[in-house]
This record gives sequence, structure tokens and C-alpha cells, in this order.
Amino acid sequence: MKHQKKFESQEQQQVSEIQSQQTSAREFSSVEELLRYDAKQTEVPPGIAQRLGQSLQKEPRPVRSWWRRWLGWR
Repeated sequence: MKHQKKFESQEQQQVSEIQSQQTSAREFSSVEELLRYDAKQTEVPPGIAQRLGQSLQKEPRPVRSWWRRWLGWR
């Protein structure tokens, strides 16, 4: 009898976990929205963030458009 109660409690726990996962499901209107949501939820490891920062510093700055140079805008 004890074995059966233990099995039932484990089964109930699994069912409650599945239900909580189903209620947290989200729908996204676009792929971009999904990627933005995922990026907010994902923590970037510090080593990768540092290497990315160094890599971006090596990239050339984008060329300002002619009309911004002409008007003196940044």
C-alpha cells in the first residue's frame, strides 16, 4: 500500500509539472519577437561577452552618409 501511495504522489507531481509548463507556453507574432524574448532569457557567459566586445572594437566604424557629413550631423 505504501508503494502505491509513493507512486501516486510521484505521478501527481509529474502531472503538475507538465501543466505548469503548458501554461507558460507563449505565442509569438514573428520570429524576431521570439529571438528578442530568447535573448532576454539567455545569460551570456562572461568570457564570451568579453571576446565579443574585443571583436567589435576591431570592426571599422560605419561611414557617415554624405548628407550627414554635409549638414554636420553625427
